[in-house]
Amino acid sequence: MLHAVSEVAPSGAASAMGADPAPSLTASTGRLIGLDLARGLAVFGMYAAHVGPDPSMGGPLGWVMEVARGRSSALFALLAGFTLVLLTGRPQPRTGRAGRQAMGRVLIRSAVLVALGYALTCLDTSVDVILAAYGMVFLLALPLYRLRADTLAVIAAATALVLPQVLYVLRAAVEGGSWADAVIAHDPLARITDSDGIVELFITGAYPVLTWLPFVIAGMAVGRLDLARPGVRATVALLGSGLALLGYGGSWLAVNLVPGAQAAVSATTGGGSAASAWWSDAVGDPTTSTPDWLLVAAPHSQTTWSILGNTGVGLVIIAACLFATDRSARLRRLAAPVIAVGSVSLTAYVGHIIAIKTLGIDDLPTSAALPALACLAAASMLLAVAWTQVCRRGPLEYMLHAATAPARLIN
Repeated sequence: MLHAVSEVAPSGAASAMGADPAPSLTASTGRLIGLDLARGLAVFGMYAAHVGPDPSMGGPLGWVMEVARGRSSALFALLAGFTLVLLTGRPQPRTGRAGRQAMGRVLIRSAVLVALGYALTCLDTSVDVILAAYGMVFLLALPLYRLRADTLAVIAAATALVLPQVLYVLRAAVEGGSWADAVIAHDPLARITDSDGIVELFITGAYPVLTWLPFVIAGMAVGRLDLARPGVRATVALLGSGLALLGYGGSWLAVNLVPGAQAAVSATTGGGSAASAWWSDAVGDPTTSTPDWLLVAAPHSQTTWSILGNTGVGLVIIAACLFATDRSARLRRLAAPVIAVGSVSLTAYVGHIIAIKTLGIDDLPTSAALPALACLAAASMLLAVAWTQVCRRGPLEYMLHAATAPARLIN
């Protein structure tokens, strides 16, 4: 059995959503830093997906770029679920007035993230901004904050099994009817943001809330565990490995064994190969042209297989970061710049989108992709290290903290 949590909140683990850092203990430094390291890796993975070379270049670098796609944002979502637990009380969920205030803080943060996400989208870069979806997922997951780890794990599994199928049906309905247009026409969010509003957030967007909710709930389950225990970390790593094998391996078997599946998936790629559909985005964007699409596990395919695989990879990375930083002081020193980025991850994420716009990175030739990625990562690390030497939170993390001040007035 996994042990319930009995540790203090990580000092940097909450940074992505602006949670208040808690005092750290010397004995727990490794595990606290490990979460920031995982978050820093997630940020750099998103940098690679948005700025780095195209995976089609092949070779080891192409493989690394492919691995970063989709899985980085899934890891970030898992860690966001951990943050939700920190915001609402860890080790024990807050109750009474403190619980109501915590819920108020989460509601405010959700609204700020949605607004920030749409503001970044207005910059019109090549990046599909995920913050609005994160904000909405936080809102939907909030009622679950008092649940135990095992209950959260069951809910995460259930939503991973059911919601991708629901999304497929809804997307097909959107494409085959006019009801979505009527919803959009009466949706105030659509008018305010000049987008498809709720329909886009939940169904048609690049990060539909329906299929990103399982990641956050799974992260909440992890947040309820006592990650100080090596046995719990090992269990998380084994569970992650099993989920990755189930997700990607199950997809490979399904695509290859279900009659006609390979041909149907290949047809959705314009006649290309379906050989990598079990792990690579090369298969293309999600489609409702064939139900066989539900068999693939491409990182952005929004299928059950992809959620299982991406969650598994994320859990393995989290466990590995916790183990590594706890066991090796030398690694902690070497990884300090990445850890610093992880401790100000919201600022780092928003900053890279602003950099893409202001520096014209989208317009650079493909040959400049790798140098641009290296420069962006180096600048982020330098700025993060300098900032964290004097400040507890990143600039945007301070903004989120200040924005939640009215929640203190809740009785």
